[in-house]
Amino acid sequence: MSEKTKTRTSLVKDVYENRHLVWKLAKNDFKTRYAGSYLGIFWAFVQPVVTVLVYWFVFAVGFRPAEPENPPFILYLLAGIVPWFFFQDALNSGTNALIEYNYLVKKVVFKISVLPVIKIISALFVHCFFVLFTVILFTCYGHTPDLYTLQIVYYTFCMMLLVLGMVYATSAVVIFFRDLSQLINIVLQVGIWLTPIMWKLQMIPDNFQWIFKLNPLYYVVNGYRDAFYQKQWFFEHPVNTLYFFVVTIAMYLIGTKIFGRLKVHFADVL
Repeated sequence: MSEKTKTRTSLVKDVYENRHLVWKLAKNDFKTRYAGSYLGIFWAFVQPVVTVLVYWFVFAVGFRPAEPENPPFILYLLAGIVPWFFFQDALNSGTNALIEYNYLVKKVVFKISVLPVIKIISALFVHCFFVLFTVILFTCYGHTPDLYTLQIVYYTFCMMLLVLGMVYATSAVVIFFRDLSQLINIVLQVGIWLTPIMWKLQMIPDNFQWIFKLNPLYYVVNGYRDAFYQKQWFFEHPVNTLYFFVVTIAMYLIGTKIFGRLKVHFADVL
């Protein structure tokens, strides 16, 4: 077994062997994120809700379409923006995982490879709330949950794999290049508009749509809509599914390679 393969296998092994610790630290991370504020974890839900309301008001009220939309814009928006919120939170917090837990990085016996995973699981708690909220809202509009809705678990897992590979790279690089956090924020600000969340891909000419489909988040966002109301299975899109996993695996291999190369220097720099 090559050294590269050993490193990647070691990362998976570390997470599995420390799964109980990872779960405990993830719950603690979620609880302490807003420690000291009067409303506590309530703030974890306020900003996303306000964001949804603003977009809904601008696009559904301010720029009201001439004809009624099916589904209503609020449902279309929620199905797309809920996975984006998770991706954004997991990427931002995962990138700064090693810096935030620098006191653990300096401990020789602690498996630092689990720290990005802790942040992703912590972000998952808020995501589960918004998925439940979305299911309830869809039900109120007559879209009751069915077998298709269970695909949310699959697409959430896909997104976790995607962001995991990314944060292994970003969390390692940000220690040496702190400006990376600001660059990621800018990319996220642009990325939400390059992903069909507030707008529909059909608005783009057919010969240019493939460009936007190169964004791996398109697969996840469209998948959530398939699960909630378009009622399609993920295996009905074999090309998109294959492309997504090729990109995700590539990101994981690159991310773990960068993490493995740089981790010996973490304690010294921090």
